[in-house]
Amino acid sequence: MKLTHKEINFEDARGTITDIFVNDPKQHCTIIFTKKGGIRGNHYHKVSRQHDFIVSGSMEAYGQVVGESAVTKTPLNPGDLAVWEPGEAHEFVALEDTVFITFVDGLRGGEDFEKDTFRLEVPLHELYTRAA
Repeated sequence: MKLTHKEINFEDARGTITDIFVNDPKQHCTIIFTKKGGIRGNHYHKVSRQHDFIVSGSMEAYGQVVGESAVTKTPLNPGDLAVWEPGEAHEFVALEDTVFITFVDGLRGGEDFEKDTFRLEVPLHELYTRAA
């Protein structure tokens, strides 16, 4: 996973503007609300790249390159953009009520949701805990 923090691009009395992507179109975008303690993901994509932008709240992101044993844990906070390449399994555990936006390059929207989604048998956060 590649992680960057997006800074505010413009601010005045009305509020702020933060660019998430510039000249980088996506094929699918969705807003996800997850209650504290909720778990999302625990899958990977063979051809799609996924970008997750944290709007509010916080999560722990667990990642694993498919075929490797090491599982990583990364805190995600507002303004963070996590990028998952094809073949990187990912799972999120909400530490508080959290809103994030998922952008995808590849099949993910509507009826295509399951076409490039490969679920894992064991949750990544459990694998991480076992190894710790």
